[in-house]
Amino acid sequence: MQSFHDEILLEVIRGGMVESVHHGRLLIIDSNSNDLLSLGDAEQLIYPRSAIKSIQASAMVRAGLTLDPKELALVCASHAGSDFHQESALRILATVGLTESALRNTPDKPLGVTERREWGDREASSLAANCSGKHAGMVATSAINGWDLESYKNQDHPLQLLIREEFEALAGEKITVTSVDGCGAPLFAISLRGMVRAIHQITHSEDPIHRQVVEACTKFPIMFSGKGRVVTEAMERVPGLLVKDGAEGVMIASIRGVGTLAWKMSDGSNRGDRPLLSASLSHLGITLGFDAVPVFGDGKVVGEIRASKLLTDVASR
Repeated sequence: MQSFHDEILLEVIRGGMVESVHHGRLLIIDSNSNDLLSLGDAEQLIYPRSAIKSIQASAMVRAGLTLDPKELALVCASHAGSDFHQESALRILATVGLTESALRNTPDKPLGVTERREWGDREASSLAANCSGKHAGMVATSAINGWDLESYKNQDHPLQLLIREEFEALAGEKITVTSVDGCGAPLFAISLRGMVRAIHQITHSEDPIHRQVVEACTKFPIMFSGKGRVVTEAMERVPGLLVKDGAEGVMIASIRGVGTLAWKMSDGSNRGDRPLLSASLSHLGITLGFDAVPVFGDGKVVGEIRASKLLTDVASR
């Protein structure tokens, strides 16, 4: 059984007292890949979930996928499920003469709060699910290469083998543990350090494919995530910053020439993403300016969720 050696990354304050804490592991490196801050065990394996979609997209482009930047950003996205996200996924499929019926990702309702509310009681669909852009890209890449479309999610499918190869090359680690992501695509475990290394490599790479993918994401954060979401707001505030969330409390952030960071929350929570991202980026000299996450009592603000002193004390030195 895997044991956790994590640190307190977030504190929930109510009435001036720490009521709860969230543990996790976090690694921040500078532009030269030197550690700036390491909390918890960065060598322990994690599932990176959707935080590495830019790497998956890079493998697709390398295999012949050609899209305009907005559509490429959607391939890298965990999108909110807005109409324009779904329409973009359909356009990706249309480039190879396919329709929504070719998607094999797990049906879901839109991820965005507003979008899910507007969806109402309609049935979940593969197109509305937040990974539909990625899966549209996978289907299109498979069609371009004449690979089987029904089995594109299988770990031994030619496309998935290329994605694995791309990930291993960027991370500098061999994949030893695999599983299945919520959307049905293969999931490759990697150490937190390996994930930071992979994201740092792709954002600092001179490879034209990597540059194309990263620039698509940073140029079109709305396509990459959605209106009012943490990822979008952070990228809009800091030009050139790549931020990507993943399920079960995973987050990456990187900016070319500055540095890279990632964390994994032990409990899978994401309720403290805003203060944790602000505090973490401050170690790279970046001021994000997110407001604190309020804690309410009787309808009034009585506290906040904040980054732990382990992060803020080091940053203030």
